[in-house]
Amino acid sequence: MLIQILGSGCSRCHETERRVLNAVSRLGIAADIRKVTDMKEIMSFGVLGTPAVVIDGKVVSQGKVPSEDELRKLLSGDK
Repeated sequence: MLIQILGSGCSRCHETERRVLNAVSRLGIAADIRKVTDMKEIMSFGVLGTPAVVIDGKVVSQGKVPSEDELRKLLSGDK
C-alpha cells in the first residue's frame, strides 16, 4: 500500500503525517508512506486544499486533518 501525504510542510501537514503513521501502526499493516511537497506534483492529483491523503493513487481526504479513526477506516477498507 502506498500512502502519500500532500502538503507544503505546515503544522497541519505534520499532524496528518503523525496520524497516518499512528493509524498504520495500530492496524499493523505494511505501507510505504511518502510526503509530497512539490506543488506541481500536488496539483497533478487535482487537490484543491492541503493537507491531503492519497491511498494507492486515490485522494481520500483533502483540506483537513483527518482523525485517526477516519484514517483507520480508510486504510482498512471500512465504510
